[in-house]
Amino acid sequence: MKIYKILSVLLQYPEQELIDNLPEINEWVNDTPDIDKQERSTLQAYLKQLEDKPLIDLQADYVNTFDMVPEHSLHLTHHLFGDDKNRGPALIDLGELYKDYGVEVSESAKELPDYLPLILEFAAYLDSSESTVFLADAKKVFGVLMDNLKKAASPYADLISIIAGRASLIRIEAA
Repeated sequence: MKIYKILSVLLQYPEQELIDNLPEINEWVNDTPDIDKQERSTLQAYLKQLEDKPLIDLQADYVNTFDMVPEHSLHLTHHLFGDDKNRGPALIDLGELYKDYGVEVSESAKELPDYLPLILEFAAYLDSSESTVFLADAKKVFGVLMDNLKKAASPYADLISIIAGRASLIRIEAA
């Protein structure tokens, strides 16, 4: 689902390429039927902030938010295990899941398999129900991360709220 690709891009370190592509992202947000009214409003407000701030300020905000505060880490297993030895097997399992679907994580990416933008890239690869089930496994972590970002008054909290909301949408099909 493209929403996860968009969220993945928005949760990565901001580069000039993101700024250059804001008109296309805005167009998708405004025109797609794949997101609800609240998600659209949240994304529009976030994109407006990106348009209004100089890139250097966006980059500084990103570093101060995600690189300087462990409670804001985009590495999801950090929130579950910290530096505990059980984190390693969880990372291996996640990497194996990607391989089972034929998705190879680029060595040049230099990111662990639990890096949220990478997880969202994978979710974008899945169909709608699979992505919901996949993300539902981490909904507790999304809640913790969202709460931590809200306490810091970070605009990134709103993006995590979209993910958390979608992770909670498990639909039980009637037999």
